[in-house]
Amino acid sequence: MPTIPITVAHGDGIGPEIMEATLHILKEAGAKLAIERIEIGEKVYLSGNTSGIDPSAWDSLRSTRVFLKAPITTPQGGGYKSLNVTVRKTLGLYANVRPCVAYHPFVETRHPGMDLVIVRENEEDLYAGIEYRQTDQVMQCLKIISRPGSERIVRYAFEYARRHNRKKVTCFTKDNIMKFTDGLFHKIFNEIAAEYPDIENEHWIVDIGAAKMADTPEAFDVIVMPNLYGDILSDVAAQIAGSVGLAGSANIGENVSMFEAIHGSAPRRAGQNLANPSGLLLGAIMMLVHIGQTATAERVHNAWLSTIEDGVHTYDIFDEGVSKKKVGTKEFAQAVVERLGKKPHTLKTVTYNQGDIAEVYGETIVKERSDTKKELVGVDVFVDWLKGSPDDLGHALAKVAPEGLQLVMVSNRGVKVWPGGKSETFCSDQWRCRFMSNDKGAVISHKQIIEVLGKVEAAGFDFIKIENLCNFDGERGYSLDQGE
Repeated sequence: MPTIPITVAHGDGIGPEIMEATLHILKEAGAKLAIERIEIGEKVYLSGNTSGIDPSAWDSLRSTRVFLKAPITTPQGGGYKSLNVTVRKTLGLYANVRPCVAYHPFVETRHPGMDLVIVRENEEDLYAGIEYRQTDQVMQCLKIISRPGSERIVRYAFEYARRHNRKKVTCFTKDNIMKFTDGLFHKIFNEIAAEYPDIENEHWIVDIGAAKMADTPEAFDVIVMPNLYGDILSDVAAQIAGSVGLAGSANIGENVSMFEAIHGSAPRRAGQNLANPSGLLLGAIMMLVHIGQTATAERVHNAWLSTIEDGVHTYDIFDEGVSKKKVGTKEFAQAVVERLGKKPHTLKTVTYNQGDIAEVYGETIVKERSDTKKELVGVDVFVDWLKGSPDDLGHALAKVAPEGLQLVMVSNRGVKVWPGGKSETFCSDQWRCRFMSNDKGAVISHKQIIEVLGKVEAAGFDFIKIENLCNFDGERGYSLDQGE
């Protein structure tokens, strides 16, 4: 077995302790690893680097292409960006894979048969992190869902299910409300599901789907979701399976992959030899499979299961009625080492095969852009204004519409307030003002949009931004407002 170079970051809080425990187990199990250590996290942030990672660290990640990362602390305030998101997006780690398994009866859970995998899109959605303060009262975060990003993650979920003998893939979205963004994700799910007739597929609206998952997780197998839902619900799933502290994750890209625990750095528990290293260890087991060291992965995983089965537990899962011995971080790691070569008796023995290796599944198939006909039919001008009623704003802006265009609507927080608004509707200081052609449905020009902005500015209004309104192959490519 060749020695594989990997990049390791010990992280912050409990990170150094659980990383040392994890690496100790891997070494004793015979993992063939050449470790390159990098510094990331709080110290790097506080040195003045707002990304939390030194530029030289990227060279190691690109060289080894495998990253085992302990949790890190992002300082509060100061505009610091999440390092996890930075690494995932910079290196194209598009698939976040989080198995959530119950270890009944040795770890308390209401769902003894739970064994599901959440596949979370890892780069887009609200985690694009594109935010603005637009007015005194209104902040904005852009939700980005792309066809290529959605195709990659949905296809990954079906390929994962096929290779791991999973029978069903479920999609969670909120496309009854977000018809364009979540609607696209759902549409692509349906398109790709048709290519996998051997795998059952279904779609749930995320709120009722989450309720069903919390109540009856055994009804699910693989769940694929946009970024935010996947982040939240993978933590929920891990917790109802037994503990967030027992869950590891793989962040898979076509060139680099990162493996970690799903929990945070827990600074209140740092330095006390209390933390459970299981989440990071299970992430490391996923790493071993990824790099082809499947026999070692099996050896470690089964030793860990035997340790759990023998009732050797850290404080977070210790139960007087079930556990036999409460241990610290180092002692737990040593208990796993002592059980290397053993297999569990009650819990299911783990086996890995060659089909589990390097789970990128070859070249990603993304549809090329079509010859869609795109037509510019209007513009939404957003203004910062708090000097009167919606009728005052509507009448004033209607007067400045240039020749060929008309103001057709003013909305506030997604509700039409002019013309014909309701007095009960609460309004903030951000307004969306929709200008369209006098000839309904006619195409307009960019020159006309520039003219609109000039007239709006000349009339003394502070415009914040614009959004062009387009039709694609004759279908409306923008949302209506409530009441429009």
